[in-house]
Amino acid sequence: MDAPTDPSALERMLKKPSYPIGDDLRDYLRKYRRERQLPVTYEQLRHFQDTIPLTDAAGRNTLWETVIYPAAEMNALNEGLKRIYALLRVDGDASVMEHLFIDRVDFCAFGNSTPFRIRIVNAYNDNQDYFYVKKADASRVYGLELEHLLSPNRLNFLTSGNTLIEEHIAGIPGDIFIERWLRNKELKPIRIAKELVKFNERCFVRLLGDMRSYNFVVVITPDFEDSQIRIRAMDFDQQSYHGRKSFYLPQYFKDNTPLTLFCAQHLHVKTAQQYQREEQTLILQRAELSTTRLGLLLDAMGLDTLAPPENVVSLREGLADHFKSPSYLGCETMGALVRENLKSLRRTLGHATVPPFSPAS
Repeated sequence: MDAPTDPSALERMLKKPSYPIGDDLRDYLRKYRRERQLPVTYEQLRHFQDTIPLTDAAGRNTLWETVIYPAAEMNALNEGLKRIYALLRVDGDASVMEHLFIDRVDFCAFGNSTPFRIRIVNAYNDNQDYFYVKKADASRVYGLELEHLLSPNRLNFLTSGNTLIEEHIAGIPGDIFIERWLRNKELKPIRIAKELVKFNERCFVRLLGDMRSYNFVVVITPDFEDSQIRIRAMDFDQQSYHGRKSFYLPQYFKDNTPLTLFCAQHLHVKTAQQYQREEQTLILQRAELSTTRLGLLLDAMGLDTLAPPENVVSLREGLADHFKSPSYLGCETMGALVRENLKSLRRTLGHATVPPFSPAS
């Protein structure tokens, strides 16, 4: 078992490079109607005039700034953003979007994607929604599509050249959940623990890294008895990039230690293994339901460069040792490692693939 370590301060400061969308991935996106002609691009949104710091409800500064564009450009820009929202939500039927208006465009210089967040409001009832405009990055696109195919969550996103459009993923940010909700007596600890096991397994199998508490959300759904819990990734930048195996296990991040320890207190090892087995089975069922589509995605991913060669070598050695399988050592790309992980899951179904709840020290 790996020593549970958190990324160093240097790793936190270094940004992952952006990888371009290759021809095979672009063909895949066109085939499944992800690639569309968009009226507004990421580069166009970068031409703002000024910014105003955005504060939260308590008056504290956030990492976001509201951007201001020249008055002469606003009408065309707003109409273009409304059309993008229509493409994202109703396949472009603008007739059902006439009562919506763009309320605000925010920009965040923090992180790899430096995204724009668009706030769109219903004029009849003031209900708001959001979507994001980002620089297209192959890692992020693969992460979004793998989430769509292998997790219980469906995702809407669009690409157009170097522009990526993502829908908003609603939920309680993980760090806020840990701080304010973790010990809420209205939530059953066993349901929180069960979902962490399942989330941990999903990230590990499809190699989604960096699931620190601020990169996932917790969704609470009231049920006829108590509430159901689901943990959802909301940042896919670190899909299959890092070379260390533990980077793909949310339980090992120091930010998540309070959650991991809480769950360890309320979950027997045998029960954790049962929940792992359940999620492994569901992942394989989802893979079988999308055999052709997933195969095409992994074909493209297997040809793409998504990480430095040394990261691939380090990760394949770690996975080969973990699964006691030399077949990993022949993998030359991150896409090949994701495919091998799914093959390994089929071979070893019935055995826990990750020691349950070993938090960062």
